[in-house]
Amino acid sequence: MNIFSAREIYEWEKFTIKKGNISALQLMEKAAKCCCNWITDRFSTTSEMLIFCGAGNNAGDGFALARLLYQTGFNIKIFTDSSKKFTEEAEINFQRCKEISGIEIQDFSALKQLKNTESAVIIDALFGLGINRAIQGPVAEVISFLNELPGTKIALDLPSGLFAEEISAENAVIFQADYTLTFQVLKKAMLHPESAPFCGEIHIMDIGLNPDYCLENPTLENTVDENLIQQIYKPRKNFSHKGNFGKSLLIAGSFGKIGAAVLATKAALKAGSGLTFILAPNCGYEILQISCPEAMFISGGEKSVENIVSDDEYSIGIGPGLGTAKATDIGLLNFLKSYSKSLIVDADALNILAKNAENFQFIPRNSIITPHPKEFERLFGKTENSFERTTLAQKKAAELGIFIVLKNHHTQIISPAGEVFYNLTGNSGMAKGGSGDALLGILTALVAQNYSPLNAAIFGVWLHGKAGDFAAEKYSKEATLPSDLIDELGNCFKYLEKKSSQQN
Repeated sequence: MNIFSAREIYEWEKFTIKKGNISALQLMEKAAKCCCNWITDRFSTTSEMLIFCGAGNNAGDGFALARLLYQTGFNIKIFTDSSKKFTEEAEINFQRCKEISGIEIQDFSALKQLKNTESAVIIDALFGLGINRAIQGPVAEVISFLNELPGTKIALDLPSGLFAEEISAENAVIFQADYTLTFQVLKKAMLHPESAPFCGEIHIMDIGLNPDYCLENPTLENTVDENLIQQIYKPRKNFSHKGNFGKSLLIAGSFGKIGAAVLATKAALKAGSGLTFILAPNCGYEILQISCPEAMFISGGEKSVENIVSDDEYSIGIGPGLGTAKATDIGLLNFLKSYSKSLIVDADALNILAKNAENFQFIPRNSIITPHPKEFERLFGKTENSFERTTLAQKKAAELGIFIVLKNHHTQIISPAGEVFYNLTGNSGMAKGGSGDALLGILTALVAQNYSPLNAAIFGVWLHGKAGDFAAEKYSKEATLPSDLIDELGNCFKYLEKKSSQQN
């Protein structure tokens, strides 16, 4: 799913109006109907609807919604500044509300009289996408007042005060929504940790914008949806053998950190690797042979990995639990200097590379690196916020010719071409040591099965998150372990197989 800027969304609406023989007013009505249906499905008509409207088209959505909710049986109060000049469509819908005697319309100055709003629904239709600077003055006071009121809060399209595609100022006045009913697609602000919390629970309202616009105007920024995953996923053919699904080599583990090697190896096996090898220190031999009997052990040293030898027939994932001992540093860098095929780099392997920026030249092109925010900072420097971090990651991916999996909620997959794919699966139950080791194993297995680095990264991150979601449903977010996530990978593939058969 594309991520468009506010300007591009306005262009999309104009494109739809031109191509679809539909007016802007009719499009506004469709948006209001979608929101009305969502609200009536979830709230009783005993709930009072308090709708706050500005002067732009977001206000027009609010006025249209007020009329539709009133017709459904809700008690409606509208708060607005009727002295302002409304947009054409907003003015029409405002006049329609004025013609209904049962809809109470008040000025913002009447806000102080509001009492007992615990059971009310407060709807923000003040600005939506229509801002490019911080809100100040009387309207800022209105938003601050609303944020203090009890009651359920709903924003239409985007909470007022929140910029759609960049970070808002730290002290900006922003409506704090419990729910955001956004139109057609997610906005970039909904995917970053500094801005997404203002949106609460996000629901996408399909208002029928013409999909041809997306084909004619591809974007660098996208979300990973199931349509994309179905295009990437390659179901297994019946007449296959282990040789068809590649050889995975996990280079991982050190004394006291063999568990990381176990998790990465198990994940690679569960993700479909045809043959799986684990290069680890001898101190982990028995643990690995007992816990991962399907994998073959290769000695890399005694208590840490010091000697790395491989050839091009393997898909290599390196880093979990590796440690940063001097001998490991030397062994890793010597290996990278002589190895040219792409690989997957995580955890301590990244920390070793981060010790000297000159080491980056040894990362083979088209490799995948998987840093969490702190590892990314060690590698490429500090950024002020996640928006800047994404921009820096795009720059570094292009410079080094690599794919960066920037781990976080809504993990981003960033390509050398500057593309950014925001993943939507996963949950806070995965915020435990070992989850990243599982991801490394999944990615290694997918590359072994001849998924391209980009498709492996997109699919692997989605699988990892989906397995985490299944595990959280079963065990709770608090109790979910990375090993539970690995065990749910089979259900992810079954889910995809079922979806695929339904489509065919």
